[in-house]
Amino acid sequence: MTRGEHHRIHAHDRLQRNRVRIAQEAARLMSEHGIRDFHHAKLKAAERLGILDTQALPRNLEIEQALREHQRLFLADSQPELLQQRREAAVEAMRFLADFEPRLVGAVLEGTADAHSAVCLHVFSDDPDAVARYLRDQGVPIETQTRRLRNSREEQPEYPVLLFAAGNLPFDLTVLPRDALRQAPLDRVDERPMRRASLAQVEIMLAQNDDDAFEQQLNRALR
Repeated sequence: MTRGEHHRIHAHDRLQRNRVRIAQEAARLMSEHGIRDFHHAKLKAAERLGILDTQALPRNLEIEQALREHQRLFLADSQPELLQQRREAAVEAMRFLADFEPRLVGAVLEGTADAHSAVCLHVFSDDPDAVARYLRDQGVPIETQTRRLRNSREEQPEYPVLLFAAGNLPFDLTVLPRDALRQAPLDRVDERPMRRASLAQVEIMLAQNDDDAFEQQLNRALR
């Protein structure tokens, strides 16, 4: 092996080690400090570790995998219960919002929800204000925001977001037009269409009472 080849191998190994270190630190920050933005988490992790090489920044999928491992190692006694609580709350909320054909998305569906996680739903109406009116008519205090979601690399429209609390749990509703039921926005983790589950699918999955079975049922349901 020449000196140049040895240097390249050493540099590659160092880069991979730094990617793993940043992913693990980002996962810790997300778990312990409630950071939900993958990009922000990895930048903050790199800064804390003093790693300046942007090539060492891990992909979002690597951070999600590190987050799952962090929860398995350090939160095995609490995270599954927090996740189950939020999935059960999601079912109640989806029944309450049945007229808007809700879909469960995000960490509660994917299994990485923790004490910082909101129950995230997509709800559908061609009248952007209909969901907010319904919630207010039912006496639910809401906060309103907007959010950009990627439908493609070029298209990133802005949608209304409704925030409220129920049973001491935060809820996050993104209001989409009805035709968005046919095609989910792109996921921030892998840039593929976001996984979503209907009320019936979540009820079936919860009945399994097993996260591996939940994942298998989800994959079958969303094929």
